[in-house]
Amino acid sequence: MNRIALIITLTCSLCLLCIGQAQAQRYLLGQKGIQLTGGAVDGFQFRKADGQAFFGGIALSTYTKNGNRWVIGAEYLQKSHEYKDILIPVSQITAEGGYYLNFLSDPKKTVFFSIGVSAVTGYETVNWGKELLFDGATIESKDNFLYGGAVSFEIETFLSDRFALLLNARERILFGSDINKFHTQVGIGFKVIIN
Repeated sequence: MNRIALIITLTCSLCLLCIGQAQAQRYLLGQKGIQLTGGAVDGFQFRKADGQAFFGGIALSTYTKNGNRWVIGAEYLQKSHEYKDILIPVSQITAEGGYYLNFLSDPKKTVFFSIGVSAVTGYETVNWGKELLFDGATIESKDNFLYGGAVSFEIETFLSDRFALLLNARERILFGSDINKFHTQVGIGFKVIIN
């Protein structure tokens, strides 16, 4: 009895695998995907004294001809700066829109390499607007509106026709910041194709 159940399970599994391979529909014109990404900013430090920096984002990708795509999304970035024995957070909440050019892929359409350029705008807050610190010191940097852009390099690996793993590196330049105009991001993400 167990042998029959095993044969049925294996047969159904193989059928599902073959169906997925026969319908490999990737990077098609008009196809859309939602992606979640996160990672480190300007290097990642585990010790409190070194300051911590991370980002997280969500975006919608719409594919065009030749595997290129438009990306529209939002991102949260936080970098902490040490002051005495505390960390002061600098947070950026941004929106972006950009175009990614697919310049290389394997013959089976499993791995894609892309370069992207994006326009970025948003808001930066230092210590969430609290200027006065515990020891009476005052933060002189103000909250600001940001504008600028980003250049990205991304590797997209399809795990199935609907799910992809993303690895990306990007350099952001945002004018309007009192703290730091350049940020290097390295991250990992996950994309779900929704149509």
